[in-house]
Amino acid sequence: MSRSVRTSPEGSGRALNEAYDTALLDLDGVVYAGGNAIAHAVESLGTARDGGMRLAYVTNNALRTPGTVAAHLTELGIATDAGDVITSAQAVARLIAEQVPSGARVLVIGGEGLRVALRERGLEPVESAEDDPAAVVQGFGGPELPWGRFAEASYAIARGVPWYASNTDLTIPGARGIAPGNGAAVEVVRIATGAEPQVAGKPLPPMHRETILRTGAQRPLVVGDRLDTDIEGAFNGEVDSLLVLTGVTDGAQLLAAPPQHRPTYVDADLRGLLTGQPEVTGDADDGFRCGGWMATAGAERLELTGDGAELDGLRALCAAAWTAGGEQGCGLDSGKALARLGL
Repeated sequence: MSRSVRTSPEGSGRALNEAYDTALLDLDGVVYAGGNAIAHAVESLGTARDGGMRLAYVTNNALRTPGTVAAHLTELGIATDAGDVITSAQAVARLIAEQVPSGARVLVIGGEGLRVALRERGLEPVESAEDDPAAVVQGFGGPELPWGRFAEASYAIARGVPWYASNTDLTIPGARGIAPGNGAAVEVVRIATGAEPQVAGKPLPPMHRETILRTGAQRPLVVGDRLDTDIEGAFNGEVDSLLVLTGVTDGAQLLAAPPQHRPTYVDADLRGLLTGQPEVTGDADDGFRCGGWMATAGAERLELTGDGAELDGLRALCAAAWTAGGEQGCGLDSGKALARLGL
């Protein structure tokens, strides 16, 4: 299916929590980091919910069960039911259940979230390649996951057992910084076996399907911090997205983004749900303006002039970079322009 190439963030005259019926929120790097609430998240989500927006939490992290995640969010001050949490463990469990017999054994390399999701689909989690599994599933197991679990997966996969992964995020944000994610663990097994897993999590269709089935959203807004999962997942699902700059994506990555990684809106944090979004105006010949800033694409670098809110400058730069980059992504130097914005 051909799609128009996004060349600028969009504006919105209405607050986003009024323009969309459901926020499909990533967790790590959006709502919390390392278990602690990100600044402004609790108050912003409470206000959005009180205004009538449904909040659903959509995470590639398969470690914890929806009930555990909901309890954690409630402790942080965001009243949440287990039914409001959708995980890649649920998406991959549905995918497996569609391809193996009911009641089949599945070798689990990961945490309790995977085991609960498999049982929900009538499948039996097992721990060893010697348990005659019909499938192997791998999800984030936390920093304490024993190395021997990767070997167990490799033994089964080498015998021809189909391999599934909840997601392939290479990194995960935490309280102390960026740590290896499930994708790094998947690489270990891929190197050992030469096999390729079927992947369910964002940005792939099984996760979007799971989310829509469980929420019934009619006009959803994906909210995330990652271009290669949250924003690409919204692109694949043909829904709008809001990138918040509280997780792994920085300004340079945003400006260099290819079309599938370009969000509809950009904001600093979850307060962006409660406001409209400023319009970016102009063109490649005369430059792109947002607020008091003007951005242009030169022969070697992006140029930024003017003054005002830093995010307006970033939005103007996005328009200049995405227009210049077309379908390939912008390779122009953005360092000096971003330094003006403190980004």
